[in-house]
Amino acid sequence: MKSAARQAGSHASFDAWNASLGAAANAIGSRGFPDALAAALRLLAPFQMMNGFLYSPGGRAFDLYNEKIVPARSIIVDRYLAGAFVLDPFYDAVRSDGTERMIVMRELAPDDFLQSEYHRQHYATTEIVDEIGFVLKLESGFAGVLSLSRTGAAPLFAGDELAWLRSAAPVVCALAARHWFQVPSLSLDLKNAGTAARIEHPLLTRRELEIVTLVLKGHSNLSLAAVLSLSPNTVKVHRRQIYSKLAISSQAELFRLFLA
Repeated sequence: MKSAARQAGSHASFDAWNASLGAAANAIGSRGFPDALAAALRLLAPFQMMNGFLYSPGGRAFDLYNEKIVPARSIIVDRYLAGAFVLDPFYDAVRSDGTERMIVMRELAPDDFLQSEYHRQHYATTEIVDEIGFVLKLESGFAGVLSLSRTGAAPLFAGDELAWLRSAAPVVCALAARHWFQVPSLSLDLKNAGTAARIEHPLLTRRELEIVTLVLKGHSNLSLAAVLSLSPNTVKVHRRQIYSKLAISSQAELFRLFLA
């Protein structure tokens, strides 16, 4: 009896998933699509926020879907688009591999990400505790990331939830890409979008700028050494020289200097 009940419950969930997926497919091209897709995804795993960003082949970021973000919009959207996106593990992942798939923040983030100023400013301030994303291939070489976030007291996505979402990724990416495919040509003012954001400073060498970028992304000295094929002591010397040149003494000051 218990086995039959489990099978019946599983069958009902599968029916509900198919119905929700059908509703999302029917809503492609309409304002109701994001809500329909979110309703389907919540059958696999609950989440508090769905939003998305768009990245150009030239390394710029744009708003894809952030319509429902109101209280923390200045941090989650405005500050992000102003340049903080260059520190985002999702941005790095998409720039290196634009194939459609699901990505998980805690699987991509550097070893000291939770202690980084970027995490404090972007995640801790907005109470985002976990995030996964679906990579979308859009027109003209643009890539989008549609994110699902857990916030506040919500737990991290569990292993089985990640497995369900990853299994659903091919159809989720296909539907979302169909809906947002033409956003680059229809909605973006590319001519007036400015240049790609970069970490740069006239006092620093190319190597020092590499180190600054990795520090701001959340890499420890050991991780920096591994990424740049340097010894940990050499990394420490570089960091001391950087802080001395810039007349600062903390990562918070470094963040404000480059991404205020």
